[in-house]
Amino acid sequence: VQLQAYGGGLVQAGGYLRLSCAASGRSFSSYGMGWFRQARGKEREFVAAISRSGGTVDAADSVKGRFTISRDNAKNTVYLQMNSLKPEDTAVYYCAAASTGWSRVLKLYDYWGQGTQVTVSS
Repeated sequence: VQLQAYGGGLVQAGGYLRLSCAASGRSFSSYGMGWFRQARGKEREFVAAISRSGGTVDAADSVKGRFTISRDNAKNTVYLQMNSLKPEDTAVYYCAAASTGWSRVLKLYDYWGQGTQVTVSS
């Protein structure tokens, strides 16, 4: 599976962005999908995840109520809607695919996209 993340950019605090992650291949629906982020000088951290069918979602406490993960298996795409953005959301955002299903655990993900930069100004 090859993943291509896009949709990042520069936005003011309180604004919104929608990230997309397009997957190649015909088995997209067999993967749990996740979004992670890495701020400069920090470790990569979990943001949100979604089950193969999209029926189960999970999000980090820091983004709950502001970020929403979703997927469209017909389009081989997973999304991250980010509302009420804060400067501390500034990071490179990565999408990832896990054959074992959705998880908060980074090392369980088999495939990673290249990342897209999100910068939130105060």
